[in-house]
Amino acid sequence: MTKITVIGNEGSGKTTLASKLGKKGAVSDIVTYEFSKSGEVLTIIDPAGYPKSIKPLLTALHLSDIALVCIPPEGPDIYAGECILSLDLLNYRHGIFVLTKSDTTYSYAQDELKDKIKKIVAGTTLEEWDYIEVSATEHEGMNELRDMIFTIGKKVDSEHRELDSQSPRVVIDQVFNVTGIGCVALGVVKQGSINIKDKLSVFPTSKEIEIRSIQIHDEDKKQAFTGDRVGLALKNIQSKEIERGYIISEKELVDTGFNLKCRISRFSKKINLFDVLHLFSGIQSSPVRVERIEINDTEVDSADPGSECTLHLAGEKEIAYSTQDRFIIVNLDEKQRFSGYGFP
Repeated sequence: MTKITVIGNEGSGKTTLASKLGKKGAVSDIVTYEFSKSGEVLTIIDPAGYPKSIKPLLTALHLSDIALVCIPPEGPDIYAGECILSLDLLNYRHGIFVLTKSDTTYSYAQDELKDKIKKIVAGTTLEEWDYIEVSATEHEGMNELRDMIFTIGKKVDSEHRELDSQSPRVVIDQVFNVTGIGCVALGVVKQGSINIKDKLSVFPTSKEIEIRSIQIHDEDKKQAFTGDRVGLALKNIQSKEIERGYIISEKELVDTGFNLKCRISRFSKKINLFDVLHLFSGIQSSPVRVERIEINDTEVDSADPGSECTLHLAGEKEIAYSTQDRFIIVNLDEKQRFSGYGFP
Protein backbone atom coordinates (compact mmCIF):
# COMPACT_ATOMS: atom_id res chain seq x y z
CA MET A 1 0.00 0.00 0.00
CA THR A 2 1.47 3.34 -1.11
CA LYS A 3 0.29 6.62 0.41
CA ILE A 4 1.16 9.92 -1.25
CA THR A 5 0.27 13.54 -0.77
CA VAL A 6 0.08 16.03 -3.63
CA ILE A 7 1.11 19.50 -2.50
CA GLY A 8 1.73 22.96 -3.93
CA ASN A 9 -0.06 26.28 -4.29
CA GLU A 10 -3.65 26.61 -5.50
CA GLY A 11 -2.56 27.17 -9.12
CA SER A 12 0.01 24.40 -9.22
CA GLY A 13 -2.31 21.80 -10.76
CA LYS A 14 -2.15 19.59 -7.66
CA THR A 15 -5.90 19.01 -7.40
CA THR A 16 -6.21 18.09 -11.09
CA LEU A 17 -3.25 15.75 -10.75
CA ALA A 18 -4.71 14.07 -7.65
CA SER A 19 -8.04 13.54 -9.40
CA LYS A 20 -6.29 11.85 -12.34
CA LEU A 21 -4.32 9.52 -10.08
CA GLY A 22 -7.33 7.97 -8.33
CA LYS A 23 -11.05 7.88 -7.59
CA LYS A 24 -12.33 10.57 -5.24
CA GLY A 25 -13.24 9.52 -1.71
CA ALA A 26 -13.67 11.39 1.57
CA VAL A 27 -13.79 15.20 1.42
CA SER A 28 -12.91 17.63 4.21
CA ASP A 29 -9.97 20.03 4.51
CA ILE A 30 -8.09 17.09 2.98
CA VAL A 31 -9.47 15.11 0.03
CA THR A 32 -8.57 11.44 -0.51
CA TYR A 33 -8.44 9.48 -3.74
CA GLU A 34 -7.93 5.74 -4.26
CA PHE A 35 -6.31 3.74 -7.08
CA SER A 36 -6.03 -0.03 -7.29
CA LYS A 37 -4.70 -2.18 -10.12
CA SER A 38 -3.10 -5.64 -10.26
CA GLY A 39 -2.65 -5.72 -6.50
CA GLU A 40 -1.08 -2.26 -6.36
CA VAL A 41 -3.01 0.08 -4.04
CA LEU A 42 -2.44 3.83 -4.03
CA THR A 43 -3.97 6.35 -1.61
CA ILE A 44 -3.67 9.98 -2.68
CA ILE A 45 -4.23 12.92 -0.31
CA ASP A 46 -4.82 16.48 -1.48
CA PRO A 47 -4.62 19.05 1.36
CA ALA A 48 -7.43 21.13 -0.15
CA GLY A 49 -7.55 23.54 2.80
CA TYR A 50 -3.96 24.68 2.18
CA PRO A 51 -2.63 27.38 1.78
CA LYS A 52 -5.41 29.10 3.72
CA SER A 53 -4.56 26.87 6.69
CA ILE A 54 -1.31 25.12 7.64
CA LYS A 55 -3.09 22.21 9.34
CA PRO A 56 -4.27 20.34 6.18
CA LEU A 57 -0.73 20.40 4.78
CA LEU A 58 0.83 18.90 7.91
CA THR A 59 -2.04 16.41 8.23
CA ALA A 60 -1.59 15.18 4.67
CA LEU A 61 2.19 14.87 5.06
CA HIS A 62 1.87 12.92 8.31
CA LEU A 63 -0.63 10.47 6.80
CA SER A 64 1.48 9.78 3.71
CA ASP A 65 4.92 8.40 2.87
CA ILE A 66 5.69 10.12 -0.43
CA ALA A 67 5.22 13.79 -1.36
CA LEU A 68 4.59 15.06 -4.88
CA VAL A 69 5.59 18.73 -4.96
CA CYS A 70 3.73 20.33 -7.87
CA ILE A 71 5.46 23.26 -9.59
CA PRO A 72 3.70 24.97 -12.53
CA PRO A 73 5.58 26.57 -15.48
CA GLU A 74 5.41 29.98 -13.72
CA GLY A 75 7.81 28.59 -11.13
CA PRO A 76 7.68 28.33 -7.32
CA ASP A 77 5.92 31.04 -5.33
CA ILE A 78 5.88 31.69 -1.58
CA TYR A 79 3.56 28.74 -0.93
CA ALA A 80 5.69 26.33 -2.94
CA GLY A 81 8.59 27.59 -0.86
CA GLU A 82 6.57 27.00 2.30
CA CYS A 83 5.83 23.41 1.18
CA ILE A 84 9.54 22.81 0.52
CA LEU A 85 10.46 24.26 3.92
CA SER A 86 7.87 22.11 5.72
CA LEU A 87 9.28 18.96 4.09
CA ASP A 88 12.80 19.89 5.14
CA LEU A 89 11.76 20.66 8.73
CA LEU A 90 9.96 17.30 8.89
CA ASN A 91 13.04 15.54 7.45
CA TYR A 92 10.68 14.06 4.88
CA ARG A 93 12.56 11.30 3.08
CA HIS A 94 10.69 10.44 -0.12
CA GLY A 95 9.25 12.60 -2.87
CA ILE A 96 9.17 13.77 -6.46
CA PHE A 97 9.11 17.25 -7.98
CA VAL A 98 6.27 17.21 -10.52
CA LEU A 99 6.53 19.93 -13.17
CA THR A 100 2.87 20.30 -14.06
CA LYS A 101 1.11 21.65 -17.16
CA SER A 102 3.99 20.52 -19.37
CA ASP A 103 1.80 20.92 -22.46
CA THR A 104 1.72 24.71 -21.92
CA THR A 105 5.48 25.32 -21.94
CA TYR A 106 8.72 24.40 -23.71
CA SER A 107 11.45 21.90 -22.88
CA TYR A 108 14.15 24.55 -22.44
CA ALA A 109 11.89 26.41 -19.99
CA GLN A 110 11.37 23.19 -18.02
CA ASP A 111 15.13 22.67 -17.85
CA GLU A 112 15.56 26.19 -16.49
CA LEU A 113 12.81 25.52 -13.95
CA LYS A 114 14.55 22.33 -12.77
CA ASP A 115 17.81 24.24 -12.30
CA LYS A 116 15.98 26.90 -10.29
CA ILE A 117 14.38 24.32 -8.00
CA LYS A 118 17.70 22.50 -7.52
CA LYS A 119 19.28 25.73 -6.28
CA ILE A 120 16.39 26.30 -3.85
CA VAL A 121 16.57 22.80 -2.34
CA ALA A 122 20.37 22.53 -2.19
CA GLY A 123 21.41 21.43 1.29
CA THR A 124 17.93 20.22 2.22
CA THR A 125 16.49 16.71 2.54
CA LEU A 126 14.93 17.23 -0.90
CA GLU A 127 18.09 17.78 -2.93
CA GLU A 128 18.25 14.18 -4.25
CA TRP A 129 14.58 13.94 -5.23
CA ASP A 130 13.67 13.11 -8.83
CA TYR A 131 11.86 15.34 -11.34
CA ILE A 132 9.17 14.52 -13.87
CA GLU A 133 7.18 16.60 -16.36
CA VAL A 134 3.47 15.83 -16.64
CA SER A 135 0.27 17.12 -18.16
CA ALA A 136 -2.75 15.77 -16.28
CA THR A 137 -5.08 17.09 -18.99
CA GLU A 138 -3.15 15.53 -21.89
CA HIS A 139 -2.04 12.49 -19.83
CA GLU A 140 1.60 13.12 -20.69
CA GLY A 141 3.94 11.51 -18.17
CA MET A 142 1.13 10.11 -16.00
CA ASN A 143 2.01 6.43 -16.46
CA GLU A 144 5.67 7.21 -15.84
CA LEU A 145 4.71 9.10 -12.68
CA ARG A 146 2.73 6.13 -11.35
CA ASP A 147 5.71 3.86 -12.05
CA MET A 148 7.99 6.21 -10.12
CA ILE A 149 5.54 6.31 -7.20
CA PHE A 150 5.29 2.52 -6.95
CA THR A 151 9.09 2.15 -7.23
CA ILE A 152 9.57 4.50 -4.28
CA GLY A 153 6.66 2.72 -2.55
CA LYS A 154 8.64 -0.52 -2.53
CA LYS A 155 11.46 1.27 -0.67
CA VAL A 156 8.93 2.64 1.80
CA ASP A 157 7.44 -0.84 2.34
CA SER A 158 10.91 -2.16 3.19
CA GLU A 159 11.38 0.64 5.73
CA HIS A 160 7.99 -0.14 7.25
CA ARG A 161 8.88 -3.79 7.80
CA GLU A 162 11.73 -2.64 10.02
CA LEU A 163 9.16 -0.92 12.27
CA ASP A 164 6.77 -3.87 12.58
CA SER A 165 8.50 -5.16 15.73
CA GLN A 166 8.01 -1.89 17.64
CA SER A 167 5.09 -1.23 19.98
CA PRO A 168 1.86 -0.43 18.07
CA ARG A 169 0.97 3.17 17.30
CA VAL A 170 -2.00 4.27 15.17
CA VAL A 171 -2.72 7.90 14.29
CA ILE A 172 -6.45 8.65 13.87
CA ASP A 173 -7.61 11.15 11.25
CA GLN A 174 -11.37 10.44 11.07
CA VAL A 175 -13.92 9.05 13.50
CA PHE A 176 -17.68 8.41 13.29
CA ASN A 177 -20.48 6.14 14.48
CA VAL A 178 -21.81 3.28 12.38
CA THR A 179 -25.23 1.81 13.21
CA GLY A 180 -24.86 -1.66 14.68
CA ILE A 181 -21.08 -1.31 15.02
CA GLY A 182 -20.48 1.78 17.10
CA CYS A 183 -17.32 3.87 17.06
CA VAL A 184 -15.20 3.55 13.92
CA ALA A 185 -11.82 5.26 13.58
CA LEU A 186 -9.84 5.67 10.36
CA GLY A 187 -6.12 6.13 10.52
CA VAL A 188 -2.63 4.91 9.71
CA VAL A 189 -0.49 2.38 11.55
CA LYS A 190 2.71 4.39 12.08
CA GLN A 191 4.64 1.54 13.72
CA GLY A 192 4.16 -1.97 15.05
CA SER A 193 1.21 -4.23 14.32
CA ILE A 194 -2.34 -4.45 15.65
CA ASN A 195 -4.70 -7.39 15.98
CA ILE A 196 -8.41 -7.96 16.57
CA LYS A 197 -9.14 -8.02 20.32
CA ASP A 198 -5.97 -6.05 21.16
CA LYS A 199 -6.49 -3.95 24.27
CA LEU A 200 -4.85 -0.55 23.91
CA SER A 201 -5.58 3.05 24.89
CA VAL A 202 -6.52 6.26 23.09
CA PHE A 203 -4.31 9.22 23.95
CA PRO A 204 -4.24 11.94 25.19
CA THR A 205 -7.39 10.83 27.06
CA SER A 206 -5.78 7.52 28.18
CA LYS A 207 -9.17 5.81 27.61
CA GLU A 208 -8.78 2.03 27.38
CA ILE A 209 -10.28 0.43 24.28
CA GLU A 210 -10.45 -2.89 22.48
CA ILE A 211 -10.11 -3.33 18.72
CA ARG A 212 -13.31 -5.06 17.68
CA SER A 213 -12.53 -5.36 13.95
CA ILE A 214 -10.00 -4.21 11.34
CA GLN A 215 -10.63 -3.26 7.72
CA ILE A 216 -8.08 -2.36 5.05
CA HIS A 217 -9.61 -0.97 1.87
CA ASP A 218 -13.02 -2.36 2.89
CA GLU A 219 -11.67 -5.89 3.42
CA ASP A 220 -11.86 -7.50 6.86
CA LYS A 221 -8.45 -8.38 8.30
CA LYS A 222 -7.28 -10.03 11.50
CA GLN A 223 -4.08 -8.00 11.65
CA ALA A 224 -2.58 -4.76 10.29
CA PHE A 225 1.04 -3.66 10.03
CA THR A 226 3.15 -0.50 9.78
CA GLY A 227 2.03 1.66 6.86
CA ASP A 228 -1.48 0.20 6.56
CA ARG A 229 -4.38 2.61 6.33
CA VAL A 230 -7.04 1.03 8.53
CA GLY A 231 -10.63 1.31 9.63
CA LEU A 232 -11.01 0.15 13.22
CA ALA A 233 -14.21 -0.65 15.09
CA LEU A 234 -13.46 0.27 18.69
CA LYS A 235 -15.08 -1.04 21.87
CA ASN A 236 -15.54 0.92 25.13
CA ILE A 237 -15.38 4.38 23.58
CA GLN A 238 -17.67 6.78 21.71
CA SER A 239 -16.75 8.81 18.64
CA LYS A 240 -17.35 12.09 20.50
CA GLU A 241 -14.45 11.17 22.81
CA ILE A 242 -11.94 11.10 19.95
CA GLU A 243 -10.45 13.94 17.88
CA ARG A 244 -8.34 13.97 14.75
CA GLY A 245 -4.72 13.34 15.71
CA TYR A 246 -5.44 11.13 18.72
CA ILE A 247 -3.14 8.13 19.04
CA ILE A 248 -3.98 4.49 19.74
CA SER A 249 -1.05 2.85 21.49
CA GLU A 250 0.14 1.16 24.67
CA LYS A 251 1.68 4.26 26.22
CA GLU A 252 2.24 7.95 25.37
CA LEU A 253 3.53 10.98 27.20
CA VAL A 254 0.80 13.59 27.65
CA ASP A 255 1.33 17.23 28.55
CA THR A 256 0.34 20.85 27.85
CA GLY A 257 3.81 22.33 28.33
CA PHE A 258 7.02 21.40 26.53
CA ASN A 259 10.77 21.98 26.77
CA LEU A 260 12.05 21.50 23.24
CA LYS A 261 15.58 21.48 21.89
CA CYS A 262 14.97 23.45 18.70
CA ARG A 263 16.53 24.59 15.49
CA ILE A 264 15.02 27.80 14.16
CA SER A 265 14.61 27.92 10.39
CA ARG A 266 17.01 30.26 8.64
CA PHE A 267 14.08 31.40 6.49
CA SER A 268 11.93 32.49 9.44
CA LYS A 269 11.98 35.57 11.62
CA LYS A 270 13.45 35.33 15.09
CA ILE A 271 11.39 33.91 17.95
CA ASN A 272 10.90 36.25 20.88
CA LEU A 273 10.07 35.76 24.53
CA PHE A 274 6.28 35.68 25.07
CA ASP A 275 5.49 35.06 21.38
CA VAL A 276 2.33 33.03 20.80
CA LEU A 277 3.08 30.19 18.40
CA HIS A 278 1.39 26.99 17.24
CA LEU A 279 2.94 23.63 18.01
CA PHE A 280 2.30 20.57 15.86
CA SER A 281 3.08 16.98 16.83
CA GLY A 282 1.94 14.68 14.07
CA ILE A 283 -1.54 16.02 13.33
CA GLN A 284 -2.20 17.26 16.85
CA SER A 285 -1.74 20.98 17.43
CA SER A 286 -2.00 23.56 20.17
CA PRO A 287 -1.32 27.27 20.62
CA VAL A 288 1.61 27.82 22.98
CA ARG A 289 3.33 30.77 24.60
CA VAL A 290 7.13 31.14 24.75
CA GLU A 291 7.88 31.30 28.48
CA ARG A 292 11.66 31.01 28.33
CA ILE A 293 14.43 30.83 25.71
CA GLU A 294 17.85 29.37 26.45
CA ILE A 295 20.97 29.30 24.30
CA ASN A 296 23.93 27.38 25.78
CA ASP A 297 22.11 27.30 29.15
CA THR A 298 21.82 31.10 29.19
CA GLU A 299 18.42 32.80 29.19
CA VAL A 300 17.92 35.19 26.27
CA ASP A 301 15.09 37.35 24.94
CA SER A 302 15.05 35.92 21.40
CA ALA A 303 16.39 33.19 19.12
CA ASP A 304 17.68 34.23 15.71
CA PRO A 305 16.99 32.44 12.40
CA GLY A 306 19.29 29.46 11.95
CA SER A 307 20.12 29.22 15.66
CA GLU A 308 19.78 26.32 18.08
CA CYS A 309 18.03 26.91 21.38
CA THR A 310 15.78 25.43 24.04
CA LEU A 311 12.24 26.75 24.04
CA HIS A 312 10.05 26.43 27.13
CA LEU A 313 6.47 26.51 25.85
CA ALA A 314 3.22 26.67 27.80
CA GLY A 315 -0.13 25.67 26.32
CA GLU A 316 -3.60 24.66 27.42
CA LYS A 317 -4.39 21.69 25.15
CA GLU A 318 -3.03 18.24 25.94
CA ILE A 319 -0.81 16.63 23.31
CA ALA A 320 0.18 12.95 23.26
CA TYR A 321 3.73 12.28 22.12
CA SER A 322 6.88 10.18 22.46
CA THR A 323 10.44 11.39 23.00
CA GLN A 324 11.26 10.52 19.37
CA ASP A 325 8.54 12.76 17.94
CA ARG A 326 9.55 15.82 15.94
CA PHE A 327 7.55 18.93 16.85
CA ILE A 328 6.98 21.60 14.22
CA ILE A 329 6.82 25.24 15.31
CA VAL A 330 4.54 27.60 13.39
CA ASN A 331 3.97 31.34 13.63
CA LEU A 332 0.61 32.06 12.02
CA ASP A 333 1.23 35.83 12.12
CA GLU A 334 4.13 35.67 9.66
CA LYS A 335 3.96 35.51 5.87
CA GLN A 336 6.23 32.44 5.90
CA ARG A 337 4.62 30.49 8.71
CA PHE A 338 7.08 27.68 9.50
CA SER A 339 9.53 28.72 12.23
CA GLY A 340 11.47 25.58 13.08
CA TYR A 341 11.40 22.15 14.69
CA GLY A 342 12.33 20.61 18.01
CA PHE A 343 12.52 17.44 20.09
CA PRO A 344 11.39 16.98 23.72
